[in-house]
Amino acid sequence: MTITELSIKRPILIIVIFLALTLLGVVGYSQLKYELFPNINIPTVSITTQYDGASASAVESLVTKKIEDAVSGVDKIDTITSTSQEGVSQVTVSFKQDANIDFALQDVQRKVNQILSALPDDVTSPSVSKVSLDDMPIIIAGFTSNLPDTQFYQLMDDFVKPSLSEVSGVGNVEVMGGNQRQIKVNIDRQKLQSYGLSVLQVLQAVQNANLEYPTGTVKDQDSQFVVRLSGRFETLDDLRELVVSRSEAGDILLSDVAEIQDGKAESVVITRINGKTTIGVMILKQSDANAVEVSKGVRKELAEIEKEYAKYNLKATVAMDNSTYTVDSANAVKEDLLFAILLVAGVMLVFLHSFRNSLIVMIAIPTSLVTTFTGMWALGFSLNIITLLALSLVIGILVDDAIVVLENIYRHLEKGEDKRSAALKGRNEIGFTALSITLVDVVVYLPLALVSGIIGGMIREFALVMVVSTLTSLFVSFTVTPLLASRFGKLEQLTKGTLIGRFGLMFERFYAALTKDYVAVLRASLKHPLLVLFLATVLFVAAVALVPMGFIGSEFMPQSDQGVLSIQLEMPMGTKLDQTNALTQTIERELSAMPEIESCFTAAGVGGQNNATANSAYFYVNLVPKKERKHSTEEVRQLLIKKFEKVPGIKLHITQAGLMGGGSSSPIQLAVSGPSWNRVMAAAEDVKKIAEQIPGTSDVRLSSEEGQPEMRIQIDRKKMARLGLDIATVGQTLRIAMAGDDNTNFQDRDGTEYAINVMLDEFNRSRTADLGELAVMNKSGQLVKLSQFASIVPSTGPTKVERRDRYYAITVSSQAIGRASGDIGRDIMQAVMKKGLPEGIKLAPVGTLKTMGESFASLGLALIAAIVFVYLIMAALYNSFIYPFAVLFSVPLAIIGALLALGLTQKSLAVFSIMGIIMLVGLVSKNAILLVDFANRAREEQGLGIHDALLEAGQERLRPILMTTLTMILGMLPLAFSAAVGSEYKTGLGWALIGGLTSSMFMTLVVVPVVYTKIEQVREFFMGLKDKLSRKPKAVYER
Repeated sequence: MTITELSIKRPILIIVIFLALTLLGVVGYSQLKYELFPNINIPTVSITTQYDGASASAVESLVTKKIEDAVSGVDKIDTITSTSQEGVSQVTVSFKQDANIDFALQDVQRKVNQILSALPDDVTSPSVSKVSLDDMPIIIAGFTSNLPDTQFYQLMDDFVKPSLSEVSGVGNVEVMGGNQRQIKVNIDRQKLQSYGLSVLQVLQAVQNANLEYPTGTVKDQDSQFVVRLSGRFETLDDLRELVVSRSEAGDILLSDVAEIQDGKAESVVITRINGKTTIGVMILKQSDANAVEVSKGVRKELAEIEKEYAKYNLKATVAMDNSTYTVDSANAVKEDLLFAILLVAGVMLVFLHSFRNSLIVMIAIPTSLVTTFTGMWALGFSLNIITLLALSLVIGILVDDAIVVLENIYRHLEKGEDKRSAALKGRNEIGFTALSITLVDVVVYLPLALVSGIIGGMIREFALVMVVSTLTSLFVSFTVTPLLASRFGKLEQLTKGTLIGRFGLMFERFYAALTKDYVAVLRASLKHPLLVLFLATVLFVAAVALVPMGFIGSEFMPQSDQGVLSIQLEMPMGTKLDQTNALTQTIERELSAMPEIESCFTAAGVGGQNNATANSAYFYVNLVPKKERKHSTEEVRQLLIKKFEKVPGIKLHITQAGLMGGGSSSPIQLAVSGPSWNRVMAAAEDVKKIAEQIPGTSDVRLSSEEGQPEMRIQIDRKKMARLGLDIATVGQTLRIAMAGDDNTNFQDRDGTEYAINVMLDEFNRSRTADLGELAVMNKSGQLVKLSQFASIVPSTGPTKVERRDRYYAITVSSQAIGRASGDIGRDIMQAVMKKGLPEGIKLAPVGTLKTMGESFASLGLALIAAIVFVYLIMAALYNSFIYPFAVLFSVPLAIIGALLALGLTQKSLAVFSIMGIIMLVGLVSKNAILLVDFANRAREEQGLGIHDALLEAGQERLRPILMTTLTMILGMLPLAFSAAVGSEYKTGLGWALIGGLTSSMFMTLVVVPVVYTKIEQVREFFMGLKDKLSRKPKAVYER
């Protein structure tokens, strides 16, 4: 008993099965979490090391190089990149896709631990972590209060931060800005030297006197006590009265050589929201947490915090919430999905002329979708823009099998058979064809599920959702569709008495005329096959030529209009924070005056990669909703560039938010690398000049520039040795004097700890000459001034030192305007190669350009694999290696329409549009299968000739081909025309599919029959040749 026979004879069983699947689907849907993107595995490890006060060059030589050398021996490394900036080293190790990132993390940590002793004593322990999209904040909020600065910061650090950390799903909470209480020990150099002391002695005295020792236990007859020596400072007087040294004249107290203040730590970052000073909070979620739910929880907790601390007038303002874009994008895709269902239902009604018959077909959509939710839940997927995109695309595909089966059932009803017999025979007769077209669809997605790289993580979920839903629709067409047809199927008698009847009669007259014209065209095409093939070839070559001719650009992903801008401000090197802050306030006023801008979060003192840099600032700008503004985000970006480009002495880097959230990096990045920093810098300057001449480039910049002001202390080692000094003592003294040391804490009576910062007072470190007057104590206890053994030379150094695979590197980056970033990057590479590079200097695409190249290569292989898989499936099903070529000839016909559609709509060849072309391999093969399968059966069962069989196949299969193709096209129209939030990345996919399906619908009906005849002629030729060869030996034997 077949599954269809079982469903017709035992309907209750099938109903129970689908009710159970529906229940599981509802439960599964309720468990699915919202995310912007699927969980993407990034096989990358980051090593961050703080080295306060060190220049970029010092960080590179003393920290970065040593870490690079240590980790270079770890297995399966792809690339090692590093960035050395003032006070911080960051080494990024990217691994190959087949590497186990957890094992790799352990290996890197072990290698780093082995060289800790080789790093400078005053660096922080390197932080080793996996790189993840979850490292980006999902919420940035700002707090205001009427409390004094230091108390406000203490409230945030001691109470608000822990409260937010306890919200379910929150991974980390970082506080930005504010003024932290700090006990300052400001040393007076003249007084210190008059007592014959050094800053190093002062620090050691403070540290040695501020200790707490557990000294054991004391037992008596009844109990046991822990003995603890409490030597911590509890009052400022404890510090003031600290004995630093003793002399014949008496004790030298700390207050004799320094001023002790209960003050504030020097501001590093100043944050504001809409011009109002705040303490900022960045909230990161846990890797497995639901971003939308975390956001809801955080917002609820913010409201509770405001109530709890209302007496301090504590107010919280959310400046950024990435979950908003996630929800808006998901809702937009849901709207596309519902609109697609309505359009597909309309096509069913037009062709079937019956609400009842349309409902039999449409029931495949909800039954398949709820079952798909069960599969998504079981596979651990989320509701993200990729899985929702798959669900919206699959709407037109889900009814394909049901249409083919139902159309054949009605052919049997028209012959006078009863409902049950027609349902069983109709399904069994077309079952092979339905199975073929579904398998063809499914195998196309298998290569997509195997694509590697970052894009593979996204495509994999897309492919698996398509596979689950398509296989479910096949099961529905074999069970539910014949079950409903056997009970409720009905041949509609069209009359003029009803509106739908009149429309149906008019449509049937149109369809009859269309069929007649099509058969005439097909007959003429079969008579002139070479002309048809020639025209098809010309169209294919012309369509493919649109890409190299520049009519269709290439890029990784189109820029999405999220209504968010990221602005990075850079002022001249050496600019103080208060000067940077003053300019940011001016910029804020200009931004607030623009009607398109809703809010602005500012962080003065924050540079690239969120590092503290006094001459930099960061702005996160929210625009008003897309529907409420006249200008796109890109147009607003251009307006801001024009507004601020005339401001002297500053650099503004304005970008739209990336699809992953946060500020996007430049879409065009080229790395210039080589063994010498100076040669790399010179070559990078040349590449920058060339890039600026390429049409479409904007804001061309280098990742590092000379100009960081430095005071280089050049030591005479012979003099230093003669004076009894060593480099370690000199370095420690300089660091304490100029940068300070806050590694010891002051404990208040209530148990709260604050840093004690020991350094020269501001007056004694405000001039270059002060450096030479600084005294260092030698091994004999004598003070030696720095000027006695060193010279101080003003100089400049690089702002940032980058390295790639242990070679020096500088990245040339650019924004793209009016052209696809892939085309611009290619033109820059070609122009540079034409001019030539110095010996030993290399140029390579990095960032988005590199990812695009890798992704396109993987998708190209996936396209080839999809075609091969379809061929193998067809060869197995038809038991022939020849007939599948007739089916595959529909693929280039679809590519014609796909490329033409992209060119006409000015969409680029991006990851998602290429995915659409790969999908077309399976989708358009369905039409060819319907024709070839019917023609084969007509020849076998009815004994028709090739031309007659093809003419009958075209006439009989025209309706299901039109129905299935039009349902897919109309089901994808909402996607292609969408102007909602986040629609930019998917419209290219929609147009590629619509164009390919349209050209294939018209051309397959003509070209595939022509190819079929040619294949048959080739087959007959070889069969005849085989017969001749087989008869020839027999004739010789008979002689």
